[in-house]
Amino acid sequence: MKFKELFVRMIISGGQALIPVRWKQGAFMKLLFVEDEKRMSDALSHLLRKKGYIVDTASDGETGLDMATTGFHDIIILDRMLPALDGISLLKAFRSQGFDTPVLFLTAKDSSKDRVEGLDAGADDYLVKPFSTDELLARLRALARRKSKDFQENNLTAAGLSLDPLRGEVIKDNNTIIQLSVKESLLLELLMRNYGQVLTKARIFEKVWGYCSEIEFANVDLYIHYLRKKLNTSHIKTVRGIGYYLQEEDDV
Repeated sequence: MKFKELFVRMIISGGQALIPVRWKQGAFMKLLFVEDEKRMSDALSHLLRKKGYIVDTASDGETGLDMATTGFHDIIILDRMLPALDGISLLKAFRSQGFDTPVLFLTAKDSSKDRVEGLDAGADDYLVKPFSTDELLARLRALARRKSKDFQENNLTAAGLSLDPLRGEVIKDNNTIIQLSVKESLLLELLMRNYGQVLTKARIFEKVWGYCSEIEFANVDLYIHYLRKKLNTSHIKTVRGIGYYLQEEDDV
């Protein structure tokens, strides 16, 4: 089954079959929602999932930053007043690492000074609580359109490979185009975004399959094998008993 066909799948939520929100070439929209107020987080996450979005959540700033920098999200919805690390500090740290994922502040801080501070920190939009869900959804669609236009500039290049995460295509040095499955593409993207850094099997499993996956943990090793074979590369390195990383021999 091809990459685009795999994305056209049904998400089951609350007894209803929902088709994920797709913004280009059949890919679904995946959001990260960082909010410490549980009732707000649960209610809005439920709404967004009913609308077809894939939603990850975090309840504090440190966890949110970790998920933002190691996950695969099209848009981040961010509260300002968070435990462990406030939203402004989280966003500045995120931007300082070179990430350009669209970020929407969703906050009760509504003064013009607050808005200016949020936008200057790197936010793409700013919505004040309480808010209309219709307006929130409209703003998410606007951010998605902006991301779609910029996507071609965000392809990843490392270890002699160029990955188009949206299409699941890899171009090697000899200009050979290789088609990846969904999980293979997510796994390679994770390795490329963390080039030279050892990722534990637990971290890889969490980011590619998710906490609640029923897939066996051994699939990490299996999909690493698939990638190596399909890409015919020796640049995916093993740290025995720990995990994997991507690095060219010249960089070791």
